[in-house]
Amino acid sequence: MFDTVRKHQRILQFVLMLLIVPSFAFFGISSYSSFLDKETDIVKVNGKPITAQEVDSAAKRQAERVGGNAQIAQSLQFRQAILNELLQQRILGFAVSNLRLQVGKEALVKSLQNIPQIRALYRQDGSFDDARFKQLLASNGLNEEQFYASQAFDLKISQLVNSVARTEIASPKLSEIVSTLYETERQVQALSFDAKDYLNKVNPSQEDLQAFYTSNTKLFESPEYVDVEYIVLKADPKEDAKVFSEKADQFANMTYDQSDSLKPAADKLKLSVQTQKGVTRSGAAGVAKDHPLANPKVVQSLFGDDAVKNKRNIEAVQTSPGVFVSARVVIFHPAQTLPYKDVAAEVKRQVSQRMAEKLAVSAAADRFTALEKDPKNSSGFASPVWVSRNKPANLVGGALDEVMSVNPDKFPALVSVQNPGVGTILYRVDQTRQPAGIDAKVHKAQAQQIQALAAQSEFAGFMSYWRDVAGVKIINPLKPPSLGSGS
Repeated sequence: MFDTVRKHQRILQFVLMLLIVPSFAFFGISSYSSFLDKETDIVKVNGKPITAQEVDSAAKRQAERVGGNAQIAQSLQFRQAILNELLQQRILGFAVSNLRLQVGKEALVKSLQNIPQIRALYRQDGSFDDARFKQLLASNGLNEEQFYASQAFDLKISQLVNSVARTEIASPKLSEIVSTLYETERQVQALSFDAKDYLNKVNPSQEDLQAFYTSNTKLFESPEYVDVEYIVLKADPKEDAKVFSEKADQFANMTYDQSDSLKPAADKLKLSVQTQKGVTRSGAAGVAKDHPLANPKVVQSLFGDDAVKNKRNIEAVQTSPGVFVSARVVIFHPAQTLPYKDVAAEVKRQVSQRMAEKLAVSAAADRFTALEKDPKNSSGFASPVWVSRNKPANLVGGALDEVMSVNPDKFPALVSVQNPGVGTILYRVDQTRQPAGIDAKVHKAQAQQIQALAAQSEFAGFMSYWRDVAGVKIINPLKPPSLGSGS
């Protein structure tokens, strides 16, 4: 319904996450001003560093919080996401301090009462169990002063983000204009020039075929594949959950620490080492959907540099609840160009298709030139249909944009849209109208989506401004953690 909003959906989800998720976890909070570690600085905000040690610690806590293992916390991609989050928190923290924002006692109390762990400390008579509260804080390495300070700081950040992202559209008229543009209908007729209709007019020579094969060997390669061995750890329904969790940790740690073989982990956990030949980037052929080597993450890892070049075990992957897999490449078979005789038919098909497409495009260009001299001529065009951005019929992407962008003063107008690999379509546009009925629900939804985009834009500008004010400076790139660091 609303193309622009759909294109920005991931950004909107990001903004919503900021509005919903507190900037800090309830527990495991480190002092915001304690940056005395001597580790290598990664990035500085207002002269204060975010260190590799800080990223590693935060990654470990977050991995534990979501039920992951140590290997997840050590992956570069996961740690980069943690660094991005820490950087964003630090910039927001700088903005809060710089703006000297304050939080009232009533707002802080109300915020604290929304925390489940705090609500659970109220007795049936309404009194608060202060002793349990202090024990809970102590068990997480906090005192009351630190806790209240961190919660007040979180609340300031939450209020700041909400105020920035609560941007209103300057005038409801703007929303109305956008909705009207998306409802506007245009009458369109199409005339297709498809390559398939010109195939009987082409006859490539042997020289054409051989030249195409020689110049496009990548098109005629057998895919690379690997022969692998793998082990699978499955939970026994009768097994205690804690016991299996310990086994899963052992499985993950052993396959990672002793990465040149699966045998140590298999022997320790009494698992059989299984083999599979001919695994391509699409997975193992002929296996069930729940097979370990049908899992996209497992397959992707098997074709990573470390697995292919160094023959190391891939990191353990949880393919489904209670199922963990690790695998390693035994033999890598690179892609190879197939002999011409084996692909001759496919070479001819592709060359013929390309030659036919050229004829179709040329015919469309000739017809377009003729129609420009006689724009009222609709001979050969399909029956007219009414289209709009809300109801595009079979027009998509560039074709819809071209049709809806034509100046009505130039009607009847022609639009030529190439469809690579297929041919060309000519569109004849001759009328425009507004639909009689207006869907109030659609208008309201579009207004909300436009407002969300405006909020996203405002927040992006806000973060960019404070990033500059805080003097964010990249010191060193994030690197994989040292295996001996214990992070």
